[in-house]
Amino acid sequence: MKRAYWAVGLLAAGLFSGPALADGYPAVPLFSGNKTVVGEEIAWPATGKANVNAMLVTIGPGEKTELHRHGVPLFVYVLEGELEVEYEGVGLKEYKAGTSFLEAMGVTHTGINTGTTPVRILAVYMGAEGLQDVIPEQQ
Repeated sequence: MKRAYWAVGLLAAGLFSGPALADGYPAVPLFSGNKTVVGEEIAWPATGKANVNAMLVTIGPGEKTELHRHGVPLFVYVLEGELEVEYEGVGLKEYKAGTSFLEAMGVTHTGINTGTTPVRILAVYMGAEGLQDVIPEQQ
């Protein structure tokens, strides 16, 4: 009987020594911070009704985004593939599957999939009604 309790204790210890718990549920931390990938302080929109826009974005091999910036804070989680982003005045950064970050807002940038497989990202824009998530820039 003592062996059974010992085995249950080891099993329970193994379950709770892995991912952190969030309100009693297993959780894997993805991101925590208050600055964008280029060091900008996050600033929440001061006007308008709060609005969250979440989407899955796919960029095919060799495809490139337009030159742009963001009008609201943007959380990014790279699900698959690898993406290179060129930030004006900052340089090139590479992001691989499993990477998460707050995207630059005021710094104009463009992303390109230089790999042979699609890049899939979860993009969560945290803004307000009437604000643009993506603001195209002239090249």
